[in-house]
Parts: sequence; C-alpha cells; structure tokens
Amino acid sequence: SCVTETRYQRRVRGRKKIKTTLTPTRMSIHRAPLKLFSGNAHPELARSIAQVLGVELGEAIVGKFSNGETMVEIKESARDCDVFIIQPTCNPNVNDNLMELLIMADAMKRASARRITAVVPCFGYARQDKKDKSRAPITGKLVSNLIETSGIDRVITVDLHASQIQGFFDIPVDNLFAEPLLVKYIKKIHPDKDKVIVSPDAGGVKRAKAVADKLNLDLAIIHKERKRANQVSGMILVGEVEKKVCILIDDMADTCGTLKLAASELKEKGALCVYALVTHGVLSGPALTLLSESDLVEIVVTNSIPQTENVKQCSKVKVIDIAPMMSEAIRRTHNGESISVLFNISGLAEQESTNNDDH
Repeated sequence: SCVTETRYQRRVRGRKKIKTTLTPTRMSIHRAPLKLFSGNAHPELARSIAQVLGVELGEAIVGKFSNGETMVEIKESARDCDVFIIQPTCNPNVNDNLMELLIMADAMKRASARRITAVVPCFGYARQDKKDKSRAPITGKLVSNLIETSGIDRVITVDLHASQIQGFFDIPVDNLFAEPLLVKYIKKIHPDKDKVIVSPDAGGVKRAKAVADKLNLDLAIIHKERKRANQVSGMILVGEVEKKVCILIDDMADTCGTLKLAASELKEKGALCVYALVTHGVLSGPALTLLSESDLVEIVVTNSIPQTENVKQCSKVKVIDIAPMMSEAIRRTHNGESISVLFNISGLAEQESTNNDDH
C-alpha cells in the first residue's frame, strides 16, 4: 500500500506541474508587448494605424546595399513581443516590398519575437491564383509558401482577389472586407436619386450583389470580352440603368481600361452618371489618363496602396481611409478577441464612434 500511495502521489504532482507549466504559456501571448513595424511600401498608412492604436512605430532601417540587395536592421528589442509588420506587397515595387516583408519577418524570428503577424492590406500576386493555361505558374501559392517559411505566424489582408487564396496558407489568414466602408460611402451619393449597383465583369457579380443586397438596390452586370490581358474588346450590359445613378463595384482597378469602357457603355444606355468604387487602386500605366478622359464622375479607392501622387495627378480619385479598420483588427488580434465585428457596418460605425471619443 505504501508503494501504491507513493506512485499515486507522484502522478498527482506530475499533473500539477503540467498545469502550472501550460497555463501561463497559453495565456502569455495576450500580455506580450504590442509592437508595430513598417517597411517602405506604405509608411503613411503604418503611421496612421499607429496613431489610432496610440503606439509608436518600431525603429527599423530598411534599405538597399549598393548591389541592390535588401537590407534590414531592427533597432530595438523584439524579444517576447507580439510583432505586427505593416507592409502591402503593392506597386510600384511589388518585388522589393515582398522581399522587405520576408526579410523583416526573418529578422524578427531570429530576434525571438513571440508572434509575427504580417499586415498586408494589398496582397501582391493574388491574381496569379490558378493554372489557367499550359505551363502557367501559380505564383500566389509560391508567395504564400515564402511568407510561411519566413516565420510569419498570421496574415491580415483586405479583399483578396479570390477568397480561396486563404487555402494556400497553413497559418491563419484574416481576409477583411472593405464592403462596409464602400456601403457607407454609397449612401452619401445622390441620396435623392435611384441608384443601381453594376458589376464590371462576371467574376465580380458576387461582390457587387453583396453590396446591392445591403443597400436594397438593383444589380446590373457587364460582360466583357478580352483580346488579351488588360485589353477589353467589347461589352454587353445585362440590367436596367436608364435614368439611374450607376455605381461600379470591383476589388481592383489596374489600367482602368475596363472602367472607362464600362462608364461609356452605361452612359450610352441612359445612365444619369457613373461612379466607381474599388478596394485596391493599383492605377498603373495609362490609368490616370484614361480616368481623366472617362465618363466617370469619380473613382473611390481605399488607401491599401499609397494614393497621394494619384490624387494630385487626377482630381477624380477619392480615397477612403482603412486605418481605423486595420488598427481595430490588430488590436483584436493582439488581445485574442474576435474580429467578426469588422465584417458589418454597425460594427465599424461603433468602432469609429469609439475612436472619435478617444480623440
């Protein structure tokens, strides 16, 4: 009986040790200091997010060596910290921005950061998400592998080109939607006139329908035929737009050839005026010239990509700030809270009210 009792006591002591060891480890991530860092992709957005959160941006030197290689030097301790790297992999230097993100993450991992989260408002290479022709790469999957290998534990992004890209990762990916922000803006456009939501292509119907349902508006669809990438040869309109304010909804505007043709088609069909609301304003190549010459009243984009120069060069470009939404996602991730509140208009309105009260 003495031997049996001793074994029992050992088992009890062993269980107690396991409990006291595991509990602090599981909970300590929420008590880890929050630190924000930024590369050169979008420092303006990073500063806005830091200001909303009431924290200082971490000090880091991100540049290039004389031979063109990316150089990163973290100038403060990240040991046992909950690190967020704000770095959209967007134009004009997509590859440089991606390498900066990967190297910063590697530096943080080697500096013993507790957790590393990549905040990537615009996810580069998202359009290369499938093998649509012979010998085509799936670069979106390659980029996701690179991000995981660099030591990143979580990704926060906005309006992925295809939601299935989340499946490329074996780490958590929070795909936030700009839809609530767009819906709020649309309500201010000609509130006394009939409006119709228009999808500029068949692939964006689901996105446009979600906005139309939120506002209880009709939906129209434009089917476009392409000769080659970024060149549209013809359009067919499905839906009634006559004597209505047309609002084009898309996730990305690149060269803007599609938007220009769509606006012309809608005006020919009797639309009163045409607006475009886009999450990611890439606006590359001849985009600004085409927008200036188009029938669009204005194109509204978020600042997931830097827009300062675009706004200066084209008066039709208007910008919606996503810093409050991104900062709340970071705060909730750091505290271990749900971020589902950010997927609805009332939740964003409540958060904006809180931010205004704080300031």
